[in-house]
Amino acid sequence: MKKKKLIYLLTVFLLIIPFLSYADGNRFVVVIDAGHGGKDPGAIGKIINEKKVNLGIALKLGEMISKNNPDVKIVYTRKTDVFVELQERASIANRAKADLFISIHTNSAKSKSAFGTETYTLGLARSEENLEVAKRENSVILLEDDFSTRYEGFDPKSTESYIMFEFIQDKHMEQSIDLASTIQKQFRSAAGRNDRGVRQAGFLVLRNTGMPSVLVEVGYISNASEERFLASKEGQTKIARSIYNAFCDYKAGYDRKQGRIYNKTDNAKNNKETAGKNIVPVSGTKKTQNNTDEQTKTRQIVYKIQFMTSTAYYGKKSSRYKGLSPVSCYKENGLYKYTCYEASDRNDLQKKLTEVRKLFKDAFIVGFKDGEKLK
Repeated sequence: MKKKKLIYLLTVFLLIIPFLSYADGNRFVVVIDAGHGGKDPGAIGKIINEKKVNLGIALKLGEMISKNNPDVKIVYTRKTDVFVELQERASIANRAKADLFISIHTNSAKSKSAFGTETYTLGLARSEENLEVAKRENSVILLEDDFSTRYEGFDPKSTESYIMFEFIQDKHMEQSIDLASTIQKQFRSAAGRNDRGVRQAGFLVLRNTGMPSVLVEVGYISNASEERFLASKEGQTKIARSIYNAFCDYKAGYDRKQGRIYNKTDNAKNNKETAGKNIVPVSGTKKTQNNTDEQTKTRQIVYKIQFMTSTAYYGKKSSRYKGLSPVSCYKENGLYKYTCYEASDRNDLQKKLTEVRKLFKDAFIVGFKDGEKLK
């Protein structure tokens, strides 16, 4: 009897472990947004329309996540062929208090030879091509009632309307770019797709979301070969699998930064971050010398709290730091990443991390050795 009871308790414990990994008792929430739908077909192909491709991939992605990640809650902006207003898609994510937003779209171009995948984060379009993609995706608001009032006079066809995105400071920029980069890597390595890179543009659906967000263009429906691939079950599965693998990488890194456990059997590879170089001192700290080789080796590893990421360099003193001092920063992948406090023992920063998160909720601890960020 005791043996049966022990087996029962062990089974229950193993089943609830994934949910115990979150201190607040909530599951990780990902919103999957199948672009277009209903009266809005999106890009029109010869054998299939964009709205159907997007939905097929979104449902397959959601199925993969739910099957292998019991600690993840999936919210869809649509699961059928219905029209959902652009602003409502973002509102669905915000109401769900999502940790991640993935919007799936299919590209189109005047050139029939254009092909490949690209993943967007929020920002100012630096090229005419990126701007045209944003204009096309944002034009869906023209199908909405009273869109001018709802979107505060934003004209999706006017280039001037997109100037506003130059001044947007997205606090989730780093996480969004990390996920976008991983998605593109998976497209290239796992699905053999042409990698058109990570890009930025002024997408309204990303502007209104309050969490790390990406918009994935899975291929060109205007290219006959790609259209056949995207219309097929095999093609949609390959695309969904690539995004799923990237999601697992992202979530593993997210859990690690939050100090939470995660299931390594979820097909999630360890999140490998490029070692940070080009250290940019904002305010210097003195190094202490040690007498023995072992002490010197220990002192080489320094832990800091990273609290903010930006495309801009703010210098030694800035109101953006909200009183944190001293502050230093390092440059990685074209972004300035700001840190505060430091200690040779990671555990010594836990109390400080709690304080910093009251000002910057996404702050986390990062380690450096000999001036380079630990992987």
